[in-house]
Amino acid sequence: MNPDLFRLDYILYILCFLSILLSLYAQIKVTSTFRKYSSVYTRNGKTAREVARMILDRNGLYGVRIERVYGNLTDHYDPRSGTLRLSDSVYDSTSAAAVGVAAHEAGHAVQHATKYFPLVIRTRLVPITGFASRFSWLVIMVGILLMMLDGIIGYYTVLFGIGLFAVVTLFQLVTLPVEFNASRRAMAALEGSGSFERDELSASRRVLTAAALTYVAALLVSLLQLLRLVVRFTGNRRR
Repeated sequence: MNPDLFRLDYILYILCFLSILLSLYAQIKVTSTFRKYSSVYTRNGKTAREVARMILDRNGLYGVRIERVYGNLTDHYDPRSGTLRLSDSVYDSTSAAAVGVAAHEAGHAVQHATKYFPLVIRTRLVPITGFASRFSWLVIMVGILLMMLDGIIGYYTVLFGIGLFAVVTLFQLVTLPVEFNASRRAMAALEGSGSFERDELSASRRVLTAAALTYVAALLVSLLQLLRLVVRFTGNRRR
C-alpha cells in the first residue's frame, strides 16, 4: 500500500474505532434514558397500549392489532401482519418513556398505511439486506484467501463482498429518515392529543432522541467500514 493510502487507511481505522465507541455509548444512552424516564408517569394514567391504540384509530387504522411481545425494548411494527408489538416494559406502562416508544411504533404503522416512500424502499431492501448482513464479511474473507491463489478471482470476490456490505450500509441510510419521521409523527400525535403535560412530552422526546442516536451511530460505523474496505482493496489495484 502506498504511503498516502496507508495514512488514509490508518485515519479511517481510528475513525472506525471511535464510531464503534459512539455506537456503544448510544446503546447505553438509550437504555439509561428509558430507565430514567420510566419513572415519570403520565398524569392521565393512559397506558402505552392505549396511547398506541388512540393514534392508530385517529388515523383510521382500526385493523392494526396490538400485541404484547417478550423482552425489553423489543417493540416493533410488523407490516406483513399489520401488527404493532409492544414489549413487556412498554405494553401496560403509564410512563412517559413507554408512551413515547409506543407512539413511535404507531408512527411506523401510519407510515406503512400512507406508503411513506423511505419505508417502502427499506421494506424492499429487507430480503437482500438479510442475506448481505449474514454473508458480506464471509465473502470478503473468502476473497482474501482466494487472492493468494488467483488474484483476479479473489479480487472480484472481495468486490462482491464489499457490494453486499454496501447494501447493508444503504439499508441503514434509508432507515434514518424512517425512524426520524416516525418520531416526529409520534410527538405530533402526543402533542395534538392535548392529553399530556409539557414535562411528560419532554420526557418522551428525550427517549426518542436517545433512540435516534443509535441509528446515527450504526450508520456512521457502517459508512466508515465501507470506505475503509474500498480504500484498502481498490486503492492499490487502481495503481
